[in-house]
Amino acid sequence: MEITPGIRDMLNETKETLSGYKCRHFMAQVVETMLDGSPMRAEKELGWNRVTLGKALAELQGGFCFIDHYHQRGRKRSEDHLPRLLDDIREVAERHSQTDPTFRTTGQYTRLTAVALRQQLIDEKGYTDEELPTEQTIRTKLNDLGYSLKRVKKAVH
Repeated sequence: MEITPGIRDMLNETKETLSGYKCRHFMAQVVETMLDGSPMRAEKELGWNRVTLGKALAELQGGFCFIDHYHQRGRKRSEDHLPRLLDDIREVAERHSQTDPTFRTTGQYTRLTAVALRQQLIDEKGYTDEELPTEQTIRTKLNDLGYSLKRVKKAVH
């Protein structure tokens, strides 16, 4: 069967509306019915990826579905690499924390900067500089734990 520009555009538009298994299933059906089962021809005429088409055809012929693990992609959180990190941050920050002096909020204020906290984790808890997250990440973890840094106002005498 000849693929005209109109058919090519219609097939590509339909493919773009689908995702995951449904998209691969559609692609495999098109290759099987219109392109004689040739992923190379589909790549040349439709611009579809041969590797994806091989996976799609294997699914169609085998009657199974590859499971896409999108949720497992990306960088893992610091706590996944260092399970004691949050407890250690909390322990060190607790020693340098105070409640709001006006008692307007229930939050804890810490007089410790993220840089100093990171250094104390290295000195006291035995972490290495390479394994600890960055200063910005430590600051974010402190805020997530309910500690916030406040600028100290100087009293004028």
